[in-house]
Amino acid sequence: MASSALEELQKDLEEVKVLLEKSTRKRLRDTLTSEKSKIETELKNKMQQKSQKKAELDNEKPAAVVAPLTTGYTVKISNYGWDQSDKFVKIYITLTGVHQVPTENVQVHFTERSFDLLVKNLNGKNYSMIVNNLLKPISVESSSKKVKTDTVIIQCRKKAENTRWDYLTQVEKECKEKEKPSYDTEADPSEGLMNVLKKIYEDGDDDMKRTINKAWVESREKQAREDTGF
Repeated sequence: MASSALEELQKDLEEVKVLLEKSTRKRLRDTLTSEKSKIETELKNKMQQKSQKKAELDNEKPAAVVAPLTTGYTVKISNYGWDQSDKFVKIYITLTGVHQVPTENVQVHFTERSFDLLVKNLNGKNYSMIVNNLLKPISVESSSKKVKTDTVIIQCRKKAENTRWDYLTQVEKECKEKEKPSYDTEADPSEGLMNVLKKIYEDGDDDMKRTINKAWVESREKQAREDTGF
C-alpha cells in the first residue's frame, strides 16, 4: 500500500509539472506551484518514513553485537504519555521496576528547551530518553522528576504559566501542521490535486478553462504513451 501511494504521488507530481509547463496564466501557475510543493513535501515525508522504518529494522540486529556498557546496553525510550496543568507539563514514562533502583541511578538534565533522562542499570540495561526543541521554554531550576511504582514522571515547569501547549515539541507541531493540507492516507492521493484543479476550473474564466483543458489532455496523452511504452 505504501509503495502504491508513493507511485500515485509521483504520478501526480509529474502531471503537475506538465500542467505548469503548459499554463501561462499567473493564478493557475501560482496554484499549481503551491500544489507541486505540497506533493513534493508529502513525497519527502513518506520516503523519510520508509527509510526510518528500514533503519529501525536494520538497527535491531547490531544492537546485540555492539560492545555493551559496564551495566549493559542502552535502550532508547520511545513510548511515553504527557499532560499539563497551568504550571507544569508532565511526561510519564513506564519502566517496570524503576522504583527499585537507587535514586542516583535516575538522572534528568534540563535546559530551557529540552530534557534528557538516563536510568542506569535497570534489570541489566540503561534506558535513555532525550527530548529537544520543547514547544515553549521551561524553568530549569523549578523542573524536576518523580519516581513512582514502575513510572518516572518528568515535571517541566512552564516559564509562562497558564499557557496551553498543543504539542510537546516544536518538531511535532511542524509535522502536524504540514499534515493538515496533505492527503488523507486512507484516501486516493490524487484527490487533493483533482479538487484543486476542479476549483480553479470552476472559478476561472473561459481562457483559464481552455488552458486547463488543453494542458490536462496533453498530460493525459503523455502519461498514456508512457504507460504503453510508446
